[in-house]
Amino acid sequence: MTDEHKDRPSSDSAAQPPVDSSRRRFLGGAAVLGVGATLSACGNTNEAPGSKPVARPLTALELDKALHDQVKTVVVIYAENRSFNNLFADFPGVEKPLSALKAADAQQRDRDGSLLTTLPPAWGGVLQVGPQSVDGVTYPSEVQFQQNLPNAPFALKGPNAEDLPLSLVTRDLWHVFYQNQMQINGGKNDNFVAWGDSGGLVMGYYAQSRYSLRLWDVAKEFVLCDNFFQGAFGGSFLNHQYLISATAPFYPNATQSVAKAQIATLQSDDPTDTRLKPLDKSPASAMTGAPQFGPSALTPDGYGVNTLAPPYWPTWIRDPENPDYSKPDLPNVLVPQTHEHIGDKLSKKNVDWAWYAGAWQATLDQFKDSGGIPKIPNFQYHHQPFNYFKKQGPENRAERDKRLRDGGLGDESSTNRFFADAQAGKLPAVTFYKPQGNLNMHAGYADVASGDRHIARALKVLQESPQWKNMVVVVTVDENGGWWDHVAPPKGDRWGPGTRIPALVVSPFARKGTVDHTVYDTASILRLITRVFQLETLDGLKQRDDAMIARGQKPMGDLSNALQFEV
Repeated sequence: MTDEHKDRPSSDSAAQPPVDSSRRRFLGGAAVLGVGATLSACGNTNEAPGSKPVARPLTALELDKALHDQVKTVVVIYAENRSFNNLFADFPGVEKPLSALKAADAQQRDRDGSLLTTLPPAWGGVLQVGPQSVDGVTYPSEVQFQQNLPNAPFALKGPNAEDLPLSLVTRDLWHVFYQNQMQINGGKNDNFVAWGDSGGLVMGYYAQSRYSLRLWDVAKEFVLCDNFFQGAFGGSFLNHQYLISATAPFYPNATQSVAKAQIATLQSDDPTDTRLKPLDKSPASAMTGAPQFGPSALTPDGYGVNTLAPPYWPTWIRDPENPDYSKPDLPNVLVPQTHEHIGDKLSKKNVDWAWYAGAWQATLDQFKDSGGIPKIPNFQYHHQPFNYFKKQGPENRAERDKRLRDGGLGDESSTNRFFADAQAGKLPAVTFYKPQGNLNMHAGYADVASGDRHIARALKVLQESPQWKNMVVVVTVDENGGWWDHVAPPKGDRWGPGTRIPALVVSPFARKGTVDHTVYDTASILRLITRVFQLETLDGLKQRDDAMIARGQKPMGDLSNALQFEV
């Protein structure tokens, strides 16, 4: 993405529904565009000469009223670890398709700044788990399917040059706070190979998505956002925190605590330095091995930026004497957080909300009710951001039970409680859904196909819900998972935004069949929630917007550009 960050319309405007100008007015852009926004920001600029004129865009006040009056339920489905390129590289109508990228603009550089002549191998192989069999083909682990590749993005292939199946679990890739910034390299995106741990694999993408990805079809029907960036640099832990609070968590007095060992060693004494210092034994070239670093969970001034465990059960190590809590005095456990998150703002306005976590209750029960049937929820403790906050901690049992809900297991409404509540029309006004680990598309322990199928099913359940007629669903992932993307993120604040990721807006109010080019980040979801329910604005949202304005950019959008209303 260029520094202009222009909100240009989709070239696929023929897919837009016809406009009845006597009945419908279309929104004129996100709140930041204000009353003077033009209809072109809504992706409808290819009107033929002499065609029926469209209605004027809604004013900001009219849009506020439409959002507040007509949207009653916002659902966020939060999957895992895919860059935009990895799944949607050449989706029709995207502003900057991968196929249009000049070869020189995709080339990766070595750690000394020189151009790589070829891509290094995928360190450790392409697959993390093996052997795996798909359609009669057996894929062993720790095998290089594609070697000596040119210095360029490439379609993922198997040993016989077939498209790598979406149902295979590939190896995991580094997705870390400091390394992500080093990979982005000021917007050049040319250091992904250099500062990743998986060699050339970071440049891979699934070329067959248009044929085999259910979410591709959902995007064609509803809205795909092609300038949506992960809110924070790095991995899942920080981006889950950012999703609910638009800021990083804090560990007070970290340098005098047991967590001191988790503090990052940077290339300078500046605690805001974005460059992690490699260990002395780290290979000098990306062609000879992955770089090596020390711990980096905390910044030198005490902010949690890489994976730390929750202070409450479920967590990594349970306190046997106080089973609602983590074992004390562990360096990799975050202290309880007290800053405001979106739930606090909602509660102040008496708006109901909850976080549904797949396999939550199964994990709490330690699988005691499994009846001997194997279950593979692969529950991820650091993917439960509200479990880090004191207000939702065990000492506030009623609040905890109300907000931190079990999503159940699997695909059936009889076991998936999020599905069951959706079918019954009982979802809270703001609902977050985190699929269980094996259904979240995270490389290393989940495949794309299972998560894609699960999310598509969730969307069908939501469309059949009594709440659907007043619902907006946002489907996205927490972060890029280490996979390369060529569009430069806008310049934000200390925490991000990071790499571009896919995001879909699914709603009866969606501008169906369009690609929305507005610049968004993860916290644009919070901006939408704030606007719909007329909440106080979180400090982190103000910080990000102020930082972008100071750099001469437009603030982030609030996803309203993806919607349209009848008034």
